[in-house]
Amino acid sequence: MDHATWSMVQDLINRKVYMTKKKTLKAEFLPGGSRRQELLDNAVKYLREPGQTQSIKHEFCLKYLKMTETEYLEALNKATNGELVRNLWN
Repeated sequence: MDHATWSMVQDLINRKVYMTKKKTLKAEFLPGGSRRQELLDNAVKYLREPGQTQSIKHEFCLKYLKMTETEYLEALNKATNGELVRNLWN
């Protein structure tokens, strides 16, 4: 296993360990909170970044960021510059 692959494995392990700790979002980032839109905008940036599979990102958004399926799909559509909707209609 080369260094880059091993580094990706370590990142995944570290992320899994970090995600399993009991952390909660501040009330201002929860649905209806004053800073919810900021969280949704940052989710778009997160979805654009390479690294994890889309299923892991999906789980993280729904489980830890408390996004609804609609919020996730809107963020994914923004992250793909509208390609998600264009592909669904074609």
